[in-house]
Amino acid sequence: MTEFHAGLHERAREALTALTEAETSGDDFSVDIHTEELGSLLRLADEHGVRLPELDGWRRDHAA
Repeated sequence: MTEFHAGLHERAREALTALTEAETSGDDFSVDIHTEELGSLLRLADEHGVRLPELDGWRRDHAA
């Protein structure tokens, strides 16, 4: 795994954790920010052929 791949995986895990914390605390602004961040990470991963299995469930729940 390249440093780029590892970085995407780490950013995805961190953003998912932050989203969960924001949802738990009722911080709607942070929920929006982290939701957008996760969408951006998925688009970037898709553009580079990187699979982010840690976001598979999130992707299904937020499919447009």
